[in-house]
Amino acid sequence: MQYFQAVQQGKQRAGKSQMKMFEVAGFSMLTLTTKKIDGKFQPVGEEEFTAVISSEDGHVAVIVDKDGFTKAQSKAVEKEEALSIYKKLLETGIPEYPKNEIQIWSQTRPTIQNDSSD
Repeated sequence: MQYFQAVQQGKQRAGKSQMKMFEVAGFSMLTLTTKKIDGKFQPVGEEEFTAVISSEDGHVAVIVDKDGFTKAQSKAVEKEEALSIYKKLLETGIPEYPKNEIQIWSQTRPTIQNDSSD
């Protein structure tokens, strides 16, 4: 698949996730539309999972694909609010991301929704 095609397909998929996040959180930012696997660009996956991560500005609820590539995120908020958004996403039928790390922008971040160290 050519890069342009991957971007277009990924933008459609991430856009759907962005709208779901917007409906739950009142704000949503589109994050990644493509991922690079084995040196080849691919669109982000259609599947949706949710998690919470910490960022420089606070905590963020995210929707990711099966490989942990972030498609949409909430704005940075307090941990309790991010967990509330996460729980609302779970209630809409989006399952929890089962792994411990996600990919956002060019960074890998640990998921924290099950972290009890606060």
